[in-house]
Amino acid sequence: MPIKDNLNKIKSELPEGVTLVAVSKTKPKEDILEAYEAGQRIFGENKVQEMVQKWEDLPKDIEWHMIGHVQRNKVKYMAEFVSLIHGVDSPRLLKEINKQAKKHDRVIPCLLQIHIAEEDTKFGLDEKELYELISSDDFKAMENIKIVGLMGMATFTDDKNQVRKEFAQLKSMFDDLKSKLDDITILSMGMSGDYKIAIEEGSNMVRIGSSIFGARNYS
Repeated sequence: MPIKDNLNKIKSELPEGVTLVAVSKTKPKEDILEAYEAGQRIFGENKVQEMVQKWEDLPKDIEWHMIGHVQRNKVKYMAEFVSLIHGVDSPRLLKEINKQAKKHDRVIPCLLQIHIAEEDTKFGLDEKELYELISSDDFKAMENIKIVGLMGMATFTDDKNQVRKEFAQLKSMFDDLKSKLDDITILSMGMSGDYKIAIEEGSNMVRIGSSIFGARNYS
């Protein structure tokens, strides 16, 4: 199926109020333009250099979301334009984003990544680290970042109950965080394989790639 048809099919299934991030990592610019022509404006990348290249070459009304693990030394390359950073998993990374955003006179919206999966390979803060971070003086002094929500990835498993439980856990942290910080509006959870469960558990932003663009090219 053409990209446009895949995109329209997914969009027609998403409830109102759920934002679609089209995960375009490893995909050529032609594919992104096809989705763009079909009305998609939010794209997710997981490598900073690749995102910078695409930002330079593609229409300027695209919102670029950084959805992968971010290395601190790469923040400077995207600070000028990135619309949302999903994977903020440490105070040191947040500090670097704040520093680079300041250079461009920007306030960069960020999601704090929470570790909800049973796999050690996934990144993220635990509940204790989350609350330590947001109550710290360092955090309160950061004027060039804005925490707008949480992001998390469930365990990669066929056990739907486990996935549901992990998403529910993140939703309850999100609800709690809303009472502590003013700008909390985004709960980013759910990918091609589990986004329907994520939405049932309260996600309002889903990251979908292969269901739109087809299988990924790892070459």
